[in-house]
Amino acid sequence: MNTLATFLLWCLLFVVCWPLALLALVLFPLVWLIVLPFRLVGICVGGLLELLKAILFLPARLLGSKSTA
Repeated sequence: MNTLATFLLWCLLFVVCWPLALLALVLFPLVWLIVLPFRLVGICVGGLLELLKAILFLPARLLGSKSTA
């Protein structure tokens, strides 16, 4: 449904201002390539923080703590 809404908004932009719509169509892959390394760093940092959380909570899990989280 999100893809359909995006496509309809792009069609509306194309009707209203076609040069801007074509510019957006060309620049979208370039922006995606520029943002990709930052997304990968975010995934790595998130995984590292989850590992640190698991290591810190390991003694409580081994002792049988009943946490609700």
